[in-house]
Amino acid sequence: MAIVKEFKEFAMRGNVVDPAVAVVIGGAFGKIVSSMVDDIITPAILTPALKAAHLTNLAELVIPGTAIKYGNFLSQVISFIIVAIALFLIVKAINVTKKKEEAAPPAPPAPSKEEILLTEIRDLLAKK
Repeated sequence: MAIVKEFKEFAMRGNVVDPAVAVVIGGAFGKIVSSMVDDIITPAILTPALKAAHLTNLAELVIPGTAIKYGNFLSQVISFIIVAIALFLIVKAINVTKKKEEAAPPAPPAPSKEEILLTEIRDLLAKK
């Protein structure tokens, strides 16, 4: 029972839950990128190239006489580039937000009673 309790405490720490959430979101994001490459980019951009090569599917792009499928490799490279750009933009947005928070100067402290009294004395002396 002590192991179960210890595991529960370990799993509920913020430093374990946050990466778990990131992995789940990353997996979902990977599926979105794969769909975008397979269903949008490949048909829109690579279809003319495939027609010129007399092919119907990107997976059919192989080096003749070998089993090297460079078409699938190209698809994965495109997916990687899209994920890298998206992550760069996300990290850049986070950094901009952090810089804005750090750049905001703290409000000056309210003057103490002594400072207020000294200011009043200075103003009275200035009037004379």
